[in-house]
Amino acid sequence: MNLRTPVTLVLAAVTVLGLAACRDSRTDTASAGGTDHVRIMVGGIDKVIYLPAKLADQLGYFKEQGIDVDLATQQAGVSAENSLISGDVQGVVGFYDHTIDLQTKGKCLESVVQLANIPGEVEMVSPTKADTIKSAADFKGRKLGVTDLGSSTDFLTQYLGQQHGLKAGTDYTEVKAGAGSTFVASLENGQIDAGMTTDPTVAQLVSTGKGKVLLDMRTEEGTKAALGGLYPASSLYMTCDYVKAHKPAVQKLANALVKTLKFIASHSGAEIAAKMPADYAGNNKALYEKAVGDTKSMFNSDGKMPSAGAENVLTVLSQFSPNVKGKKDSVRLTETYTTEFVDQATA
Repeated sequence: MNLRTPVTLVLAAVTVLGLAACRDSRTDTASAGGTDHVRIMVGGIDKVIYLPAKLADQLGYFKEQGIDVDLATQQAGVSAENSLISGDVQGVVGFYDHTIDLQTKGKCLESVVQLANIPGEVEMVSPTKADTIKSAADFKGRKLGVTDLGSSTDFLTQYLGQQHGLKAGTDYTEVKAGAGSTFVASLENGQIDAGMTTDPTVAQLVSTGKGKVLLDMRTEEGTKAALGGLYPASSLYMTCDYVKAHKPAVQKLANALVKTLKFIASHSGAEIAAKMPADYAGNNKALYEKAVGDTKSMFNSDGKMPSAGAENVLTVLSQFSPNVKGKKDSVRLTETYTTEFVDQATA
């Protein structure tokens, strides 16, 4: 018995240390220096639609709030969403519609800062197909590029097709085309006839003559024409449990991002582009400046969710999403976003 007691104590100590070392990232925000630390996954950090995340970092606004933010990136929003659910990150900068989609699966996510009231997405068509694909009604029999299956570009493409009685997999084929260079290559090589993407890819395709704009959702007018209303898109969303348990950290993030939105609203595309990492512009600084200038109007200036916009997102998803269809009345929309933190940030 005298020999077993020390061994038992050692094993207990090892167990406690092991548990402390394996803290779930969904609840752990404190760094060694006592500063809040948050890891955020961005659904394509170099996409202009998600520019506020990196811009806030570049401007020093996160540090100004006393929070250490680690920005990681995935090419598609659905991959970023999976990182949040698995606990690898505490937040995602991606499309708001994922919060609704996942609520129907029993997951509670909420947008804490709504960065944009419109998608900023553009349906591009190959120049060789531009004469025969003049609207979503011409999607029949075509290969349409989306960032990834289950992504927001997938959601929007299906909605556009359904408005003309067309169904994915039956009337047209969706192809995972990614973003950036992979999307450009897919369109140029004929792997897709048309597809949905964002700036700076849009600016690159138009300037090189490798793609033409079919539907433009970088403006409120274009979005309302395509989707019947506003479609709040880019946002910072987190799990409801994390938000409730770490309100001070969430408030710091909201403060930094709202200040960034105000910077965007009061500066030109060229001035904003100048604050971003040089490699984001590639070999064409002027083209990147244009891309930012063409897209910056999609961002709001206060981070608040327009309630009518949230309703429209639910309406769009309920018409085709297998997870939301038939469940519209049971979706608790007010649990998918909060203005608590942005209200305080703008007060």
